[in-house]
Amino acid sequence: MSTSPPPTPQISGFIKDDEERFKEIISPCEWVEDYHPGGYHPVVLGDVFHNGQYKVIRKLGEGSYSTVWLARDLRNNKYVAMKIVMSKISEPTNETAILRLLSQTPGGSKHITQLLDEFNHQGPNGIHKCLVFEPMGPTVNTMVEELPPFKGKGRLPSLKIRYPYWMAKGILRQSLQALVFLHENGIAHGDFQPGNMLFTLRDINSKPEEELRQKEDMQAGFISPPVERLDGKPDKWAPPYLCIAQPLVYPTDYAQDFKIKLSDMGGAYFVNEPPAKPITPAGLRTPEYVLTGVVNHTMDIWSFGCLVFELLTGQPLLCTPWYPNQTDIDDEHLRIMTARLGPLPDNLYQHWKTSSFYFTPERKLYNCWHGGVPEGQEPLILEEPTMEEAFDQAELDIDEEEARKVKALIRRILHYDPEKRPSAAEVLSDPWFLEDEVRNDSS
Repeated sequence: MSTSPPPTPQISGFIKDDEERFKEIISPCEWVEDYHPGGYHPVVLGDVFHNGQYKVIRKLGEGSYSTVWLARDLRNNKYVAMKIVMSKISEPTNETAILRLLSQTPGGSKHITQLLDEFNHQGPNGIHKCLVFEPMGPTVNTMVEELPPFKGKGRLPSLKIRYPYWMAKGILRQSLQALVFLHENGIAHGDFQPGNMLFTLRDINSKPEEELRQKEDMQAGFISPPVERLDGKPDKWAPPYLCIAQPLVYPTDYAQDFKIKLSDMGGAYFVNEPPAKPITPAGLRTPEYVLTGVVNHTMDIWSFGCLVFELLTGQPLLCTPWYPNQTDIDDEHLRIMTARLGPLPDNLYQHWKTSSFYFTPERKLYNCWHGGVPEGQEPLILEEPTMEEAFDQAELDIDEEEARKVKALIRRILHYDPEKRPSAAEVLSDPWFLEDEVRNDSS
């Protein structure tokens, strides 16, 4: 069953599919052009949903197909997180069925953000599925910049922004435990990445609404400039402003006993019903999917192997820049993959239709230009470090034996043959994870 959304409906008699209608907004929020029939629901702070039960007070985040809000449950006097899905994809995915199943499965509440309620909401852009969850803290992607060594310092070139080693390992362990839980119940996450790993919160239900409510203040960076159409006409499909996400940072528990849960099951699927096009980020996709389109049960595990490197070093293992052409994206991904992990086996390499742009018939790299060597240019050879060399270059504060265990684990997971990749449970019993259990049992 495919999790890909259906085509965006055209706004008949109003605008062409490829025509922009709004003045550009450069604030860090969702794309304003996605407010149209079939797209996002226009939300204004203070809006109420589900017959007055949920009052929106803060923007927590947004994704390609949804926005997420902190809301006050006025009936039960507590805070919740409300995910409002684009109307064009309110039903086609497995998300709600999987969330219902996991909410009834013992152990689910420990590893997966809990579904509390669901309902449909009619808006100017269509009928939107709304999913109500327990409120959570920032993602693993964003929380690292809120830690004391980095907060307020921005992306300085000399600053290595990454989690402390003990914390990165704890994030990896807990996210892996969540994967074990999902896989044991026949479910693959499909979008396993730091943006879908959330920190839990200390209790916020005693906090007054005024303390958590987002201000409608453009100068302070809480909302965007006004949404304005290029033709000057009023617009009934978009909100008057966009909210800039304000994750709940200060109530987040990131002390020694912090907790992580997996969220966003929008790309999840039952293992025996894999999608034709998973939504796994490009840099975390398996080589067999990139080259042959095959989706198998090891996609989450491959992603995890890449993330072991990324969370410990603060750098992606297979950095995949964006290019307008998907072929160029795949080529760069595969080229870096072979540099980091070694040559592709023949059964995969034969499917790389543009490999001759980069390799000689003897499989020797001679060029790193995308799409071939430009006319008049000499082939350019770049020396790329292997995975082990790149790991060592990150200069982690660990001894050689610890580093050896980590690199061995990454190698064990990122095997080109999917049948030789370990299961999530097998990875959890790897010596690198087991040593902590032995240490804790003896203390």
